Amino acid sequence: MATSPQLQDRPRVLVVGGGYVGLYVALKLQNKIANAGGIVTLVDPLPYMTYQPFLPEVAGGNIEARHAVVSHRQHLKQTELIQGSVTSIDHANRTAVVAPADGGGHIEIPYFDIVIAAGAITRTFPIKGLADKGIGLKTIEEAVALRNKVLERIEVASTMTDPAARAKALTFVVVGGGFAGIECITEMEDLARAAVRNNPRIKQEEVRFVLVEAMGRIMPEVTAPQAEWVVEHLRSRGIEVLLNTSLDSAEGSLKLINLPDKSFAQEFEADTLVWTAGVQANPMIRSSDFPLEPRGRVRVLPDLRIAGDEGIIENAWAAGDIAAVPDLTGSGLPDGTCVPNAQHALRQAKRLAKNLWASRWDKPLKDYKHKNLGAVAGFGEWKGVANISLVGRIGLKGPLAWLAHRGYHGMAMPTVERKIRVIFGWILAFFMGRDTTPLVHLDNPRGAFAAAAAPPKPAAAAAPAADTREVAAAARPGSAEATKVDPKQSVTADAK
Repeated sequence: MATSPQLQDRPRVLVVGGGYVGLYVALKLQNKIANAGGIVTLVDPLPYMTYQPFLPEVAGGNIEARHAVVSHRQHLKQTELIQGSVTSIDHANRTAVVAPADGGGHIEIPYFDIVIAAGAITRTFPIKGLADKGIGLKTIEEAVALRNKVLERIEVASTMTDPAARAKALTFVVVGGGFAGIECITEMEDLARAAVRNNPRIKQEEVRFVLVEAMGRIMPEVTAPQAEWVVEHLRSRGIEVLLNTSLDSAEGSLKLINLPDKSFAQEFEADTLVWTAGVQANPMIRSSDFPLEPRGRVRVLPDLRIAGDEGIIENAWAAGDIAAVPDLTGSGLPDGTCVPNAQHALRQAKRLAKNLWASRWDKPLKDYKHKNLGAVAGFGEWKGVANISLVGRIGLKGPLAWLAHRGYHGMAMPTVERKIRVIFGWILAFFMGRDTTPLVHLDNPRGAFAAAAAPPKPAAAAAPAADTREVAAAARPGSAEATKVDPKQSVTADAK
């Protein structure tokens, strides 16, 4: 049974998810709702929002991990925060059940309005060995772990003498040729180059990077000529780009197949496998009574109210990656919905907050309509590609695209405090260089203390001491023991 803890007894706007949409909806509404006698309650398993476009730079060591996240507690002063996961929603009775992050009893939360902003999770396929060997790039923890693993594998490989083991340690594979995959592999490659320069036991040509993409081209967000340039750029840096290729198995060695005939492509071993092949709507929405579309996203109108075949569902809203928001500009996905990216999430959150507040006063609601400004991607220091749609379409590549990437995301990072931290970090890195110091044993932080606190092992038992009477007898001239001569001693005496 769900419990009812000490929650504020006021009309509640329940925000499910503390990512881009959840953070901005709470920021925009918390003071207004509080002044009107209500309360905004945000539920998320994590105490922070992650700015996911910065994850490749965190993995590459260009951004401090803590600077790529925004603390809920620090910035949502007027919001009731609950760290946990929503396990079910009963909108007919205006209640949601939350499983606290500390593993305590479930909490039942009543609400007046609900905002579904739980975002998306990594989409995977039933590939043997993938769950055991792979790592995603959807969380700050994954980005930090990936950075440390690249540095650790290079350091460990530098002392290996077995060629096969050394090659395995120095092989890094990324599956998925979208923005996340391209930015990830290029930042990793830049990081590896910096690490190799500091290690005389490793040569750059020993380090192998492989990008695997199932489609015939990469980065659908940019033009075809730009995508071709990106492939040429990657290959010029020694990165293998395998198009029309899929991962068939990760059990033991990696087995790749050609598409669409699924014929054998190649097989090799790698210690590092990164999966960035798409996302899917957070499956928590399936435990609700809201209408879903075929891809598992909640159905919404252009004004961001949830609606089904029977019409509008009152006091229910959704936006971001978990929602199928119609793209009124006609430049979205093939199904007519908005592309799941930070650009749309930010603007949808602001529109949702305005519409929800307007609905409280029976004012007209406005539809969400935003023309995509384009796409920017960074490929490591002073390298990138951009497709900017301001006055016409402007295609950039190289240093200008890299500056556009940093300029846009530096401004898009939520809160002034986090913007300043990120930008000053970039400035320091410009003068001080990329930090290639790995943080080891993060998965076992108590290891050193446990070893120190453990009782010492008993020393090995010493050989039994000789009887003193036997020693004395051996010392007497003419005794049997004294006549036993060590061969080594005899050789030494002869030599003298």
